[in-house]
Amino acid sequence: MSNIKWIKLSTAMFEDEKIKLIEKLPEADTILIIWIKLLSQAGRTNANGYIYLNENVPYTEEMLATIFDRSLNTVRLALKTLREFGMIFIDDDSFIRISNWEKHQNVEGMDRVRKLNAERNKRYRERKKQQLLENKTDDVSVTSRDATEEELERDKEQDIEIEQEQVQDKDVAQIIQFWDKNGFGVNNIHAKKQLLLWLDDSSFKDPSEVILKALNIACENDARRLKYTEGILRNWQNESLLTVEEIDKNHKNRNKQAVSQIDYDPNRDRF
Repeated sequence: MSNIKWIKLSTAMFEDEKIKLIEKLPEADTILIIWIKLLSQAGRTNANGYIYLNENVPYTEEMLATIFDRSLNTVRLALKTLREFGMIFIDDDSFIRISNWEKHQNVEGMDRVRKLNAERNKRYRERKKQQLLENKTDDVSVTSRDATEEELERDKEQDIEIEQEQVQDKDVAQIIQFWDKNGFGVNNIHAKKQLLLWLDDSSFKDPSEVILKALNIACENDARRLKYTEGILRNWQNESLLTVEEIDKNHKNRNKQAVSQIDYDPNRDRF
């Protein structure tokens, strides 16, 4: 992400002709809230008004419904209205862009932030490459001689933050896409948000993998419900099964125990 913490909103925005027309619509307040959320998301993405999960993955309507905490139908209505009014543009690949973004925002300032992030990413890749070349396993930073200790520490913190945000975005997308495509309920926004809380509020080592494992089991048992999925997750957590490997191993051991407990005599029990 861009580290952009604010965007510009005109004090005269509600005098705009398009905004006034939207205010006459039945769902005016909700549409305008989603408009502000889109503007905020565009600032966070910092890609000249585009809104996306990453450069290769656009936000789907279902993802936006989850992120904005609104129903899918509401998000669809808002996007349709804003598109018809020319306030957003959605290209053939489903990427959303705020129209006239550069007219209303400090594009030069945002561009500087983007360039700084690109430079940090470049330095990060160079350090990783140097570590591989030197066959180092510890996190040693390789920078120019002129870099101060404070700059090194700041760069390191920002590198970690960028990595964490990228991983988190990918995890959220995978879980939402699995949920939506496997019949758990596309419109059940509350359930999806509740499930995503396990990403930050659990003791699992790789929570996204474990959540997807639980969702798969729920599918296999034809129990596509949040309560059932969370029950699986709670059981694993209570049993201190914190990785997919530990879960699979535990399941295999239980199967072996079940087989060993079967009282079978080949002479007595043969047909």
